[in-house]
Amino acid sequence: MFEGMADTVILSCLQGHMGDAWVNNQESPTAAQVKVGMFSYFAGDANAKEAETLLRNLPKDALVIVHTDEWKKRIETIYKGRFNKFDRHRFKQDDALLDVAYLKGFLTNLPGGYELKRIDSAIANKPSLQAISEYFTCNFDSIDDFLNRGIGYAILHDGKVVSGATSFSIYDEGIEVEVGTHEGHRKKGLATIASAALLVDCLEHRKYPSWDAANAESVKLAKRLGYVYEETYETYYINNR
Repeated sequence: MFEGMADTVILSCLQGHMGDAWVNNQESPTAAQVKVGMFSYFAGDANAKEAETLLRNLPKDALVIVHTDEWKKRIETIYKGRFNKFDRHRFKQDDALLDVAYLKGFLTNLPGGYELKRIDSAIANKPSLQAISEYFTCNFDSIDDFLNRGIGYAILHDGKVVSGATSFSIYDEGIEVEVGTHEGHRKKGLATIASAALLVDCLEHRKYPSWDAANAESVKLAKRLGYVYEETYETYYINNR
């Protein structure tokens, strides 16, 4: 049912790494939901008897992605007045487009007073890391689980994390990238440097760093790193409180 939906977060669940999946019938399913963190994906028959039950199986704040008009119609009917639509941006998944030597060039641009480090236990447990983005580690069972199965790089200033790039999720062939920078340290190229470090590590270990952008700044950063834009697609934000 999810064939043709290229999002690697779906693979994270279907390959058994993280998240949960539900179907309308275990013996002969015709509709399904995959959920990883706040992301939910739906596929199959949007008009199946149990489709509404699946669509109501959402966290308080949910991002929902579907690929058919039938599913969109069901979402907009069930959550009328409680959803917003916005565009996300997908990039071509081709490691030949990413140049390790080019990416390493960004690592020489670290401003004075800042330090780039691979995330270890000490950094992963710093409140300053989670203050930038809870999504750096939240899809893993624990910090230890993130350290065992995930990957990340952080930039520190005066002992505090001010920028980072990590594996939002993992799948057999790679990771989905999560990036964030403290608002007081932006416009210094820190996100570019942290992301480049993460990408180099992934590529050198034959893991693909998949990039999916939620805003124009993320699109701009992805292109700077070498990603090639593929398409824009609709995402629903649903307030399920």
